[in-house]
Amino acid sequence: MTHSGGINAVPGDVDLLEEVRKFWNDHIHDWKVARSEAGTAEFFAEIEEYRFEKLHYLPKLVDFNGYSGKKILEVGCGVANDLSRFVKGGASVVGVDLAEHSIELAKRNFSQRKLDGKFMVMDGENLDFADDSFDVVYCHTVLHFTPNPGRMLQEISRVLRPGGTAILMTVNRRSWLNVLHRLTNLQIDHLDAPVFYKFTRAEFQKMIVESFDTVEIIPERFPVRTKVHGGIKGRIFNLVFVDLFNLLPRRWTRGSGHHLIAFASKKQ
Repeated sequence: MTHSGGINAVPGDVDLLEEVRKFWNDHIHDWKVARSEAGTAEFFAEIEEYRFEKLHYLPKLVDFNGYSGKKILEVGCGVANDLSRFVKGGASVVGVDLAEHSIELAKRNFSQRKLDGKFMVMDGENLDFADDSFDVVYCHTVLHFTPNPGRMLQEISRVLRPGGTAILMTVNRRSWLNVLHRLTNLQIDHLDAPVFYKFTRAEFQKMIVESFDTVEIIPERFPVRTKVHGGIKGRIFNLVFVDLFNLLPRRWTRGSGHHLIAFASKKQ
């Protein structure tokens, strides 16, 4: 096992892993919607409001208040806004991230909110935890950015207790947003990252069942009005496309959700 700056990497993946770490150290704070200085209470509030406006499905699918007394790990915690919701619901939480700057911001976020949590710089493909350590492992907006998502899933399964729940997310290759990107060159956040995988629902399921016993996958994230895209394309998107798309019966468009959300578990 190779060690670099406290981060474990699989031999052969070290250079790419370092690219990924550098990218997120440089970009974890550059939210276009933020108007306040990174690390301030206002900054965390702004990006949390924007995130949960855009991903309004999250509180509907993830019961952040339903894990009181449970031990939760977030792999790729970023600034830990999602993790803060689990804490407010009574959970004990640990957050890990490849990027040191993410962990610095996550600690500052929790300190300002007077929340308890443990944060560590760690490679999610090589977790430094014992087997069966956590009741829940949460991994949202991470698997498509890591060099070896299959290995990350193996590690998540290893540290998850039998009967526990892994809450996982990746990007749907057959989504409405990817089609719009190809047709109009609409921007997709962090498409310039060193790694950006896209999976079909079948591919995502196949990868998960290699490490878990059961899985349910739900396509989500459908068009909502954008606050960060301007110009004629942004106006057409907001004033025409969003409403027209959402007028279509959801049974017709369900499979085109930009996010694939999975709930996976191991047998007890």
